[in-house]
Amino acid sequence: MDKSKVNLVIDALMFLCVMAMTGIGLLMKFVLLPGKDTWAVYGRKVELFLFGMERHHWGTIHLIIAFVFLGLIVLHIILHGKIILLFYGRLIGSRVAGRIIAAIVVIAGVFFVVFPFVVKPEIQEPERKGRHYRESPIDKEEIHK
Repeated sequence: MDKSKVNLVIDALMFLCVMAMTGIGLLMKFVLLPGKDTWAVYGRKVELFLFGMERHHWGTIHLIIAFVFLGLIVLHIILHGKIILLFYGRLIGSRVAGRIIAAIVVIAGVFFVVFPFVVKPEIQEPERKGRHYRESPIDKEEIHK
């Protein structure tokens, strides 16, 4: 397969990955609501599933597609490396400025990848009433009236 066909396949796969990530992100945000938001929509705590999978499973699929997309982007950059460097050099002009900007972009990229592994989450105990019951926002409003 020649280079232009490989590029076309990679670009098509990147497009499909981006569209799948967008669709799954919207699915998790607006359809498969987190538990706290099900109170507002359904008036009670419910579990939401699509094709037998709940939002956390869809989140895993979202992450896998993101890794595939990342790999395709790396391939895309490798295959277009010469033209990227040519346009980058013309756009920036100064070699020193170009290297500084490139370093900032690489450092920011590494930071975004490493960040989730170095932060510590804030731990809070949920409010409980009874053994396995969490008050709904509606119950709290009625109590304060």
